[in-house]
Amino acid sequence: MSENQNVDYSASNITVLEGLEAVRVRPAMYIGDVNERGLHHLVYEVVDNSIDEALAGFCTKIDVQINEDNSITVEDNGRGIPVDMHEKEHRSALEVVMTVLHAGGKFNKNSYKVSGGLHGVGVSCVNALSDHMIVNVYRDGKVYQQEYSKGKPLYAVKEVGTTDKRGTKITFHPDSTIFTVTEYKYDTLLDRMRELAYLNKGIEINITDHRELKEDGTPLRADHFFSEKGLRDFISYLDENREKLMPEAIYIEGERKGIPIEIAMQYNTGYSENLHSYVNNINTHEGGTHLAGFRSGLTRTLKSYADRSGLLQKAKVEITGDDFREGLTAIISVKVAEPQFEGQTKTKLGNAEVRGAVDEAVSEMLENYLEEHPNEAHTIVDKVILAARARQAARKAREMVQRSNVFSSAGMPGKLADCQSNDPAECEIFFVEGDSAGGSAKQGRDRRFQAILPLRGKILNVEKVMRHRAFESEAIRDIYTALGVTVGTPEDPQALNLSKLRYHKVIIMTDADVDGAHIDTLMLTFFFRYMPELIENGYVYLATPPLYLVKKGNKQVYCWTEDDRERALMEFGDKGIHVQRYKGLGEMNSDQLRDTTMDPEGRQLRQVTIENAASADRIFSLLMGDDVPPRRAFIEANATYANIDA
Repeated sequence: MSENQNVDYSASNITVLEGLEAVRVRPAMYIGDVNERGLHHLVYEVVDNSIDEALAGFCTKIDVQINEDNSITVEDNGRGIPVDMHEKEHRSALEVVMTVLHAGGKFNKNSYKVSGGLHGVGVSCVNALSDHMIVNVYRDGKVYQQEYSKGKPLYAVKEVGTTDKRGTKITFHPDSTIFTVTEYKYDTLLDRMRELAYLNKGIEINITDHRELKEDGTPLRADHFFSEKGLRDFISYLDENREKLMPEAIYIEGERKGIPIEIAMQYNTGYSENLHSYVNNINTHEGGTHLAGFRSGLTRTLKSYADRSGLLQKAKVEITGDDFREGLTAIISVKVAEPQFEGQTKTKLGNAEVRGAVDEAVSEMLENYLEEHPNEAHTIVDKVILAARARQAARKAREMVQRSNVFSSAGMPGKLADCQSNDPAECEIFFVEGDSAGGSAKQGRDRRFQAILPLRGKILNVEKVMRHRAFESEAIRDIYTALGVTVGTPEDPQALNLSKLRYHKVIIMTDADVDGAHIDTLMLTFFFRYMPELIENGYVYLATPPLYLVKKGNKQVYCWTEDDRERALMEFGDKGIHVQRYKGLGEMNSDQLRDTTMDPEGRQLRQVTIENAASADRIFSLLMGDDVPPRRAFIEANATYANIDA
């Protein structure tokens, strides 16, 4: 028997965490994680309390400030947190709210009919995870104050002055011993404040960053949000870069089974579905019953109208639910008195009654809209029929892709120089720009595990074409065939089947110029749209060829940046130096290409990753125009949603 097994296990081994100690020991349970996402979640928890005051009809203005020391101040003009003595706790209600888990006004429906906060842990968690917090309450003509450190009050609630305003002001600084990052990103908070302003029409929301100042001492970044039309303004913002099929968005507002429902929807000429769902202003990324109700009501109502109009019979196509949502941008916002979420971070709604309420509201109001707007109704049905035809064409094209025997040399693309190994874990394929670079790459590769496929020109911009057009492209079919992947599984006909993937490193190797960056972007767009599983599994990389070769005598050094070149020039001195600028991979001989870009020991690769696929759609909307951003702009755009890690 081991020494550990001899240790007694008794009541003394049971630990009971008191007060907010549990939050500090297991913070991820309450805020998701202790990285950037959890850090910003602290702000959302405090702002959500102000929004709840607005939903109750007592708050019209919310100010959010990022202070110089990366602390946050949130102030509203609501009723102010009660400060009188709590009968059960025998201390101020303010102290109870700020320091006790599961304490708040959201359990009593007389205080809040609907709210985002349900469990009474939001602001107390923020307090527990802050090394310093100060709360000022403006109420009944007086100013009350209390300070805290790591969730513990530094003194009792005290009166510190008089005032003619009302509301609550909370300033907190995240605890650096808890969070791996403590620097707030203005753009991340900006997106959420804009979202809240659209979801709550008539409420003024301001955000200011005091960390950077102009020459006159005013903040460099400050934004003001106020929406009169709410979701109609929101959908115009989301679709501003898309070509709309209707002059005005379809707007649905009403109440069913005691649940206020607000929906805005707009069809565009695109091919993707963009649905955004909210419950009590909380973005339910994973959807839930409200989203299911919207989809079922939309499909049934449009199908019924299309049948009655006779357009389906003329088209002679079979329609599915997905066809009705192609090119649709929609925002679904519901207010539920007692929503049931999955976990404190609330990403999926589970209330069964909400599905029927949303379904009923969408069916009734959308049917009225279609009858009153026959031109727009016919446009929508035409779009649906086009989507159905494209889906059928895409299925046939996928079948054509899948018929290729990827392990037969006869089925391989003619220009593919394959590797000898059959172990995908050690194999890598380089997609290179043109035959010239392809020739150097083939000579410089290690044929045991490195394969080369030259690309002829720029591949199709899949962001601007329907799926069946993409599958008809010879270059794209060659990529599928070379990789050994197929489209469709028994569970999901749209899913990528990676069971026969032949390479676990898929490397895009192009020239270090704007054209090369254009190809990089087109390739990454293709992988993101059609093979996201490759990115999610960490199989996609960008090769980084050097820009210069600096030589002096027998010495030489490769330079990837201008700074590298300057350092090399300083090191070698002024005389006898030869600087070669590589305009393309074709200018490098096979040895140079191998040493700098292909040798696993000496090369520089950037791994492509997707942090938030839903939000990454915004990046690729850049590609809707003909002016595709160069590599640097692409990487900068990816900083928040999809990024390229060095």
